[in-house]
Amino acid sequence: MAFSPRAACLRVLLLCALWAIWSQVAIAQATGRTRHYTFLIQLRNITKGCNTRPTVTVNGQVPGPKILTREGDRLIIKVINHVSNNITIHWHGIRQLTTGWFDGPAYITQCPMQKGQTFVYNFTITGQRGTLFYHAHDSWLRSSVYGPLIILPQHNASYPFPKPHKEVPMIIGEWWNVDPETVIAQALQTGGGPNVSDAYTINGLPGLLYNCSNRNNTYKLNVTPGRTYLLRLINAVLDEDLFFTIANHTVTVVETDAVYVKPFQTDMLVITPGQTMNVLLKTKPYSPSTTFLMAARPHVTGPATFDNSTTVGLLQYKTKKGRHYISPPASSNFSFIMPSLPAFNDTNPLTNFSMKLRSLASEQFPAKVPLKVDMRFFFAVGLGTRPCTSNQTCQGPNVSMLSASVNNISFVLPTTALLQAHYSGQSAGVYKPDFPSQPLIPFNYTGAPPNNTVVIKDTKVVVLKYNTSVELVMQDTSILGAESHPFHLHGFNFFVVGQGVGNYDPINDPAKFNLVDPVERNTYSVPGGGWTAIRFLADNPGAWLMHCHLEIHLSWGLGMAWVVLDGELPGQKLQPPPSDLPKCWS
Repeated sequence: MAFSPRAACLRVLLLCALWAIWSQVAIAQATGRTRHYTFLIQLRNITKGCNTRPTVTVNGQVPGPKILTREGDRLIIKVINHVSNNITIHWHGIRQLTTGWFDGPAYITQCPMQKGQTFVYNFTITGQRGTLFYHAHDSWLRSSVYGPLIILPQHNASYPFPKPHKEVPMIIGEWWNVDPETVIAQALQTGGGPNVSDAYTINGLPGLLYNCSNRNNTYKLNVTPGRTYLLRLINAVLDEDLFFTIANHTVTVVETDAVYVKPFQTDMLVITPGQTMNVLLKTKPYSPSTTFLMAARPHVTGPATFDNSTTVGLLQYKTKKGRHYISPPASSNFSFIMPSLPAFNDTNPLTNFSMKLRSLASEQFPAKVPLKVDMRFFFAVGLGTRPCTSNQTCQGPNVSMLSASVNNISFVLPTTALLQAHYSGQSAGVYKPDFPSQPLIPFNYTGAPPNNTVVIKDTKVVVLKYNTSVELVMQDTSILGAESHPFHLHGFNFFVVGQGVGNYDPINDPAKFNLVDPVERNTYSVPGGGWTAIRFLADNPGAWLMHCHLEIHLSWGLGMAWVVLDGELPGQKLQPPPSDLPKCWS
């Protein structure tokens, strides 16, 4: 065949075009795509059990819509507030590297949206994959404003465990017959403990054990025999740790708080408010003739009242008909097996479960534990009291008002967002940069309480230089009774290097720290009557809230904030605020 310059030129052009297309696909896969969502915050009449009430929702549903994204993607989420309540949305567990304006806690990184206002959250998922969730972060609105945030691995990346047949988000929430905003307002006015919720829910459904509820109000997971399912579990309740189990089944834990862990099998999970957990469920090789209940009930260590009920879902096996499997019929008459659950105050399952959690610590997913510590902190965390206001009869201990504190400082939300004050250099009158690194007056934290249980109300922060490595020991106190506290750190993950019961021993306990493969979390419990030691690297400039994720404890002041200064390089500096950032009105 004779050589044709024109044909050769066309072949070169075609190859160039194909190379350009492939390059664009490769770049898109490497850098991610932009995903748009719109959240309408609106009132809807919601019915659970025997009651119907107006409920603050996202797009008219509880839970809210699922956000599905990939590592490296950019999320642009337009939130429009149509209710009279002030609202913010927190993307729980998203690190928000240099984009702290979009973290969401009211009066920390932004002022809330008032009715009629709009705010666009705009951030990129960097170096994270797994199960997280979003929720309101002003007052108690997260009781109904919450939903799953699923981050898939990058294209062409795989899980470090067998690929599941199907992935199933399971978010555990709760239902209140009365408006939770009324509940917390009354508690803060009287100084006593709040009323409790009326039911727990799985994916918005309370389950057949509650009054006015039946199989139709129960979450159903239909499974095929011999398959593996990835259950993405989320605890979105306000104030209770939860036991979770599936009758006659074991699961394999593979991830916590969107970080892979060394896999281990268990028949009982413990998950605190704010935590997420991925588990593999391998179904039986045959189709049993019964239904297995998936059950969650509270684990409580303190003296407070709580919702001592159980929510259930149905694990139903499909049956083979010809060459296909079909779902079981929706019959009201069916047999089921109820799993065994521990007593609400049994701490052994929690201890045993927690001790099994270890980072995967592989070459691909290393555990980057800070080995050198620049600053050490010791925080005494727990409940206390404050004096009853004049002309009022309060319902706290000794006619006081219940409160909570870190190092005896009960955190007060400012009226101007901390991040705004820090960025503008106008922090005077907004916050004080002298949060104590240890209790000002040490005492026997788990022994007899001190005579003075009154806390100090203030807005104090710790200021850290960029890239400071921090070791923090959080010690529970028994001032009003020992109680566990699931602490959540915004803007960072941390490594749980140690924990124990009783008072922390600064001489002997550090020698027992795990600096090889400690579990990496964004939320972890300080055990009742014990302590937890964590380490993290302050590599994210901004203002970051750290607080107990029991909502009533945060309402009482159990939190504080870290202000991390800019680094020297461009990628180490807080980005400028967005133009539509909600303004404070006080």
